[in-house]
Amino acid sequence: MADEQTAPTPQQGNRNRENRPQGGDRRPGGGGDRGGDRGRDRGGDRGGDRRPGGDRRPEGPPEIDLDKLIGDSLYLDNQAHVVVSRMRDLDSGTRSQLRRLYNAVRRATRTPENERQHAFVMLRARLAYTIARHGLRSLDQIERLLLQVTRKNDARGYERFRDLFEAIVAYNE
Repeated sequence: MADEQTAPTPQQGNRNRENRPQGGDRRPGGGGDRGGDRGRDRGGDRGGDRRPGGDRRPEGPPEIDLDKLIGDSLYLDNQAHVVVSRMRDLDSGTRSQLRRLYNAVRRATRTPENERQHAFVMLRARLAYTIARHGLRSLDQIERLLLQVTRKNDARGYERFRDLFEAIVAYNE
């Protein structure tokens, strides 16, 4: 009688699929429905770590130090390489978004000195939107640096931020 239940008729086939446990292991060679509860138990250990905001998020490089960026050209170059390598690992199709942002950085740098901080604050908002909209998590570090630059409100910091962004665009090509 057990053999008759495992070989469903065409009418029963759809009904059997509907009654399958949700957590079953359906990978090739995984055994189909067998051990559906086991799949749920195993998934609890690994599945929770991969969710956005889970305990194990990919750790990025340390914050970019604005004072070092202003004083050391090699540090700027190294940081540009780090950001580009993270972009290649985490994001795809970012060249056009990067170029648009770089053009906005250049425009903000050319604004009159008394309006420059406001231009960079608005640039930060635009950058945050672009990061969220296109999932560019590799640019989070740049957003934090932009906050530091805006708070410091120093002409040299704005220029170095522009230089860093220029290097990132160049190395990403």
